[in-house]
Amino acid sequence: MPPARPAPELRGRSFRGTTVVARGLLTRDDLRGPSWRRLFPDVYADAGLEVTHLLRTRVAARVLLPHAIVSGVSAAVLWGLEELAGAEDDVELTVPPGTPRGAAPGVTVRRRVLRAGHVRPVAGVRATSPELTALEVAARLTPDEGVVLLDRFVAARLTTLTTLRADAAELTGRGCRPARRAADRADGLAASPQETRLRLPLHRSSLPRPVAQHRVHARGRFVARLDFAWPERRLALEYEGAWHTTRIAADRRRIEALQAAGWQVLFVTAADLHDPGALLARIAAALAE
Repeated sequence: MPPARPAPELRGRSFRGTTVVARGLLTRDDLRGPSWRRLFPDVYADAGLEVTHLLRTRVAARVLLPHAIVSGVSAAVLWGLEELAGAEDDVELTVPPGTPRGAAPGVTVRRRVLRAGHVRPVAGVRATSPELTALEVAARLTPDEGVVLLDRFVAARLTTLTTLRADAAELTGRGCRPARRAADRADGLAASPQETRLRLPLHRSSLPRPVAQHRVHARGRFVARLDFAWPERRLALEYEGAWHTTRIAADRRRIEALQAAGWQVLFVTAADLHDPGALLARIAAALAE
């Protein structure tokens, strides 16, 4: 068997197998060798590339179906929420009515008309806009996780809460109602998904609603910004994630400054979110003091 061709012009790239064979860059035997990885029927990539959902999505939209628009969870991955889909999950694409769907294993294709404003370039391909992506994916999730997702899009400055709610009001068809409910419950203030997961049971409870992202000043100087606060009670509620362990000294000084200003601080961890009843009881007791 002759040695495999190096084909340096294909390194780091994806391509149609039939195209490169026709051009004489590779042979069919080369394509079956260890230097190239088959991603879809007749679509290959340099084996040195890490196969992620992001890579498969870009290849599907650029090589497999170049007339398609990335949508759904795959679009969310393109907009930066890469953990929403794994490398083996189907790539989601949308094509205009009357065009080939290009059915292939590992790809889900939907036919529909998308408005010009609902399509944006991102990561070298076309995808549904951040607003449409967020609303459509949120509609598939549980009610709380749909709100978490919308808050994440706002926190990443991909869109605004005003735009999300306006677009949600115009949605029709399947999923429009859960999308609108999620948009109504989102507040766009959470700095992390866990803050949204903490806010939602607080808002469902009979407790007085806290102020999100409250800024504390003492003697004319800024002290801290709090995840949630009841300013009239000087009670703060802070979500404590794992990252805090890398900022122990800074966090300690911050808490001491809050305490010096007359504030009590309650901390919430991921474990507390699994028992919201006990958490709400602890907050209620602190508010009653």
